[in-house]
Amino acid sequence: MPKRAVVATTLIAAALALSGCSGVPANGQGDGRPVVLTTFTVLADIAEEVAGEHLRVESITKVGAEIHGYEPTPGDLRRASQADLILDNGLNLEAWFERFVADLDVPHVVVSDGVEVMSIADGEAEGLPNPHAWMSALNTQVYVDNMVDAFSELDPAHADDYAANGEAYRAELQAVHDELVAELSALPANERALVTCEGAFSYLARDADLTEQYLWAVNAEQQATPQQVAETIEFIDEQRVPAVFCESTVSDEAMQQVVEATDAAFGGVLYVDSLSEPDGPVPTYLDLLRHDTEVITEALTGGAR
Repeated sequence: MPKRAVVATTLIAAALALSGCSGVPANGQGDGRPVVLTTFTVLADIAEEVAGEHLRVESITKVGAEIHGYEPTPGDLRRASQADLILDNGLNLEAWFERFVADLDVPHVVVSDGVEVMSIADGEAEGLPNPHAWMSALNTQVYVDNMVDAFSELDPAHADDYAANGEAYRAELQAVHDELVAELSALPANERALVTCEGAFSYLARDADLTEQYLWAVNAEQQATPQQVAETIEFIDEQRVPAVFCESTVSDEAMQQVVEATDAAFGGVLYVDSLSEPDGPVPTYLDLLRHDTEVITEALTGGAR
């Protein structure tokens, strides 16, 4: 048996021994519904919209978690082994979990299957798929279709409900996409640039016809190098970009250095990898897309915060 399989099996066995039972969510409040476990909060919210009242949807990671470098705990493994279905994004986003899922006897669906994938342009991950496909509302329609199929197979008795929920949610996603394109369509050429800490907005930038610039390609690189900072400053000066942004799950320290060295304002915090708490600015995925659209539009059109 490969070493990784031995490690995974040992951890799962230990987690199950600690739980003393199986088939019950980690919070101990099982209600008889099948349990769908997602890898992060954004997927959980989308899945809840499709599932409606028929499935219990949970997220492995909590609100505010930085998912690229997350390290699963024995509790996470226990929850995964007890789930009826596991959903992950794929595209190398959850490398921390894939090695364990492979050894679990639980159905597993990659919800990004079928998305037109963009590649990471530079950095250590150059050429690999950009995993942030959900930052396009159009791509998320594909996620929804995959969830409808997966939930219908898991729970055929409610397949019609999953299809209806999916259709309604697809319409909401289309409306958000249309709003994004309309609000950003009037920007002049030099303002049609999206400068962020992480290169997590390639799909959104493509949808809105924006030029993308970032300090680092993926958060796994952890921090900006002096060369990355210098290149970003040069880009801003050449394009006369009015505002820059950073994501909620990383430090904006490097981007603030860029702001100090240029005429660009700090436009605000964007959300990508995690929702906020229920009383925060982005308690749902649709709120996340609308928030980011509003922050980007206001900052690039002169209303920087």
